[in-house]
Amino acid sequence: MLLSYSLCCAIIRSVLHFDKEVFPLNPIYGHSIRVLHWVADQTMSATLASMDLTASQGHILAFIAHSPQPPCPRDMEEAFQLSHPTVSGLLRRLEKKGFIRCAPDPADRRCKRVFLDAKGKECLARMDATIAGNERRMVENFTEEEKRQFADLLDRAIINMGGCSCRCAMKNPEKEESD
Repeated sequence: MLLSYSLCCAIIRSVLHFDKEVFPLNPIYGHSIRVLHWVADQTMSATLASMDLTASQGHILAFIAHSPQPPCPRDMEEAFQLSHPTVSGLLRRLEKKGFIRCAPDPADRRCKRVFLDAKGKECLARMDATIAGNERRMVENFTEEEKRQFADLLDRAIINMGGCSCRCAMKNPEKEESD
């Protein structure tokens, strides 16, 4: 169930006991960004739930799909800062549901590699469609210039906070490698 922005604001106000005169909600950039993320996350959670998956399982499937070679469980432990038992449980449930398969690495029999099965690839396609839909809805009724400005302003805000935006990293891949 998706909540409206005004309902989210009312919940935030009541939980944090905001006084409108002392602390008006506009503009609270962090709050707006958080609500935007939350709404987008809700649509992804609904997509995953329709396939009997959790958000964590969706993250693991995306990691497997975007890895340059089939990853091993240790790669996931390091990437997500998860314990071995947690990753093992996630993989076991994904394999039981038919989204992945694990096979020994021919070069190192002690290591198993994780592969997406057809059902996992179908899930990724649905996740990609959900992301694309979110992206379209986010800038619906924006002009092309407003879309460019929105992207530029988001990049600047990320950089101001000490991060590196995706677009920035794509423009300057050599800078990231030299850091």
